[in-house]
Amino acid sequence: MEDRYPIPHNKDYEQQGYTFAFNRPTNYAYVWSVWKGRNTVSGKIVGVGEEMLEKRKYGRTDVELSIVGFGGIIVMNETPSSARRTVSQAVKRGINYFDVAPTYGNAEERLGPALEPYRDSVFLACKTTMRTKEEASKELHRSLRLLRTDHFDLYQLHAVTTLEEVDQIVGEGGAIEAFVEAREQGLVRHLGFSAHSEEAAVALLDRFRFDSVLFPLNWVCWHQGGFGPKVVQKAKEKGVAILALKALAKRKWREGEERKWPKCWYAPVDGPDEASMALRFTLSLPTTAAVSPSDAELLWWACDAAEQYAPLSDEEARMVAERSEGLEPIFPL
Repeated sequence: MEDRYPIPHNKDYEQQGYTFAFNRPTNYAYVWSVWKGRNTVSGKIVGVGEEMLEKRKYGRTDVELSIVGFGGIIVMNETPSSARRTVSQAVKRGINYFDVAPTYGNAEERLGPALEPYRDSVFLACKTTMRTKEEASKELHRSLRLLRTDHFDLYQLHAVTTLEEVDQIVGEGGAIEAFVEAREQGLVRHLGFSAHSEEAAVALLDRFRFDSVLFPLNWVCWHQGGFGPKVVQKAKEKGVAILALKALAKRKWREGEERKWPKCWYAPVDGPDEASMALRFTLSLPTTAAVSPSDAELLWWACDAAEQYAPLSDEEARMVAERSEGLEPIFPL
């Protein structure tokens, strides 16, 4: 099939500061990164109040995002006052990247008013599960209204999983037509997608010139599921920003297990120390940022870890791989 949205191939593209090796694709402990030293894509630190978070460049743009993103599901089912307090605290800690979606219950209704005082100084991303032009356009406008904004900094296809979805999205009358139209109208500035399969993610990156991919990049999935290296490689080849999901995930819930974190469909890391290890793994990949899980306490763990961030050493990387042994990854599905 002829590509309706051809992408120029830039074989000379190499993201500053990263050295990756994919010549041994079955050795995921090796492939994770040969990156040495602190991230130098931006080299800038953002400080709000007394708290500080590193910022990294968003793909081909001059935009810089905090290395921890605010997952909008955090404010789902919270009171308006609680949502305002949580968002205010996140901004004070240096977070400037917020991500939300219509599938997160009433999160848009809660996040919109809470974020309104800071809207001009943050990067707001939203998503849609709609796959046709008409449906995607309708949902985009609804989200803009609920989030009390006239534009999104990033609009994304949400949770693309199959090649059939990819064909529908980029085909005639597909959602990508609504995305391009919205960008031309100034309703969105950047275009991206999230995906729950490597196959779908790689296919989308080959079919359209996206600005970013939002993908599960997690220590257990990488080592025990072999899940992630292909997407990282393809995104680097295309010069696409890599945003991470599920950095603090650990394993699937066990049958009958008490669920301390009711908004998480998986069991997250067990405490701040493990959160730091998990986040350091994800941020040691060529990621711009990692979006937090669905509970405020997990967000603060991520912020604490990010404030002290340093890339994993080779020895620490081996220890992370060993620690993942025996755990059941949440991806691939």
